[in-house]
Amino acid sequence: MTSNAPIGVIDSGVGGLTVAKEIMKLLPNEKICYIGDNARCPYGPRPLAEVRRYTWQMAEALMKMNIKMLVIACNTATAAALNSLQKKLPIPVIGVIFPGARAAIKSSSTKKIAVLGTSGTVKSGAYEKAIKSLVSASDVIQLACPRFVPLVESDEYEGEFARRMVAETLSAIKSKEFDTAILGCTHYPLLQGFIEQELGSTVTVLSSAQETAKDVTRHLSFADKFADRRKPPVHQFYTSGSTAIFRTIIKKWLAIENPCIHSIQFPKP
Repeated sequence: MTSNAPIGVIDSGVGGLTVAKEIMKLLPNEKICYIGDNARCPYGPRPLAEVRRYTWQMAEALMKMNIKMLVIACNTATAAALNSLQKKLPIPVIGVIFPGARAAIKSSSTKKIAVLGTSGTVKSGAYEKAIKSLVSASDVIQLACPRFVPLVESDEYEGEFARRMVAETLSAIKSKEFDTAILGCTHYPLLQGFIEQELGSTVTVLSSAQETAKDVTRHLSFADKFADRRKPPVHQFYTSGSTAIFRTIIKKWLAIENPCIHSIQFPKP
């Protein structure tokens, strides 16, 4: 495998593009092969065993593309499959939960942290475990926000309807004390403006995307696997769902005018 082999990024849909964007910023020479499983999104309400199977299907598809590293840019998939993928794949595998926990601990002065996530991520307790592994005295509040992912996947995350939905969802924790909120789903940064507006200026709202991109950089540096190419890479995007919506969000979020988008299908149970 050469240093110019691509980095694989997987997500339940378009949310992982927030992680891909940060990797592109930090590592502009690296080529990304991205799979969004939009047809089976959201993963949050699904049993973890099912999520684990879907995550493995995406990982195996990318391994056939000779990737040099895998980034699980989905919190629910990270909770379900990170350990098994790290044990069995012959390449580095990075999830988004521990980087997100680390970012939250760095940010918080009170160590009172809110986690906004999918039902699956919240039920797994993965964020609370990761945060408390860093600072055991942390106070972690968790809130499942199941309506956020469909909002983003349908490209309806910018209007008044989205603002109202964010306000309704976050009303459950507005009376609680915390100074940092971690966006425990990679779809949620597309709603970050509304979330910040609702939680107020005393709360720092952050995602795991930047910290995850830093982890990617550290792994490539340690292994001396940085890409060495003279021309900008052409990233490849695969979706199991609508290529039209996928294209719209990629163009809007990543500012790639003519993204290379392909359809991908996975075996049915």
